[in-house]
Amino acid sequence: MGTNTTVNYEVERKRYYKVLVELLLLTTLTFVQPYIFHAGTFTAQMLIAVVKAWLILMYYMHLKGEKLIGSMTMFSMALVLVFFIIVIAVDVTNFQFTDESYITSTTPGAEVTSAHTTHGGE
Repeated sequence: MGTNTTVNYEVERKRYYKVLVELLLLTTLTFVQPYIFHAGTFTAQMLIAVVKAWLILMYYMHLKGEKLIGSMTMFSMALVLVFFIIVIAVDVTNFQFTDESYITSTTPGAEVTSAHTTHGGE
């Protein structure tokens, strides 16, 4: 069983150049975004990274026509996301060092004291 498919390489080349330009624009946006929008930087950076990874997977790794791989990738990503949300939720609710942390401390100017002290004469 053979397949007779013809590929128009001019169209394919234009498509790859278009994806390349999109990736370059997204990379530029990655560097410029923190200076333009100060709020939500982490979320925006992760969204840009996911779009770039998706473009690379679909076009440069030739997975655009693969339905099973695409659905399994989405399922795996959703599974990892749910796992990390659960782990972070459990970690945040059971955080023990609230007063010692400079991030979560309620007293201004609170600093973490070291458990090891140095003795000058010893």
